[in-house]
Amino acid sequence: MPNVKIFVDETLYPTVREQLAKNLEQVRDMLCQDLSVDVPACQFAVLPVGAMRDQPRVNVEISILPRRERTRDLLLSVGAKLRAMVGDATGVHVAVRVTSLDPHTDIALK
Repeated sequence: MPNVKIFVDETLYPTVREQLAKNLEQVRDMLCQDLSVDVPACQFAVLPVGAMRDQPRVNVEISILPRRERTRDLLLSVGAKLRAMVGDATGVHVAVRVTSLDPHTDIALK
């Protein structure tokens, strides 16, 4: 269940919105393949935000439920791919944060 939030500096957002939207399907396909999840399990949000000048203009946060096969190395690989794909779509440096959800306390109603 990857929950992906892409925060884009509001001054950059108008120029990258279309290209970023075009790339989301490829991003989802990569996440589904690498994390072994089905498409309906994915949740995406792209949000324009007021960003600070000394921080990356694009930040991606991905939250997932842990599984034995989702090793640190796998998550680092997924994060690197995610950073590259979103970076290609936006043309700027992208910061990525991957967090594991607690399966005992996480509740998702879809």
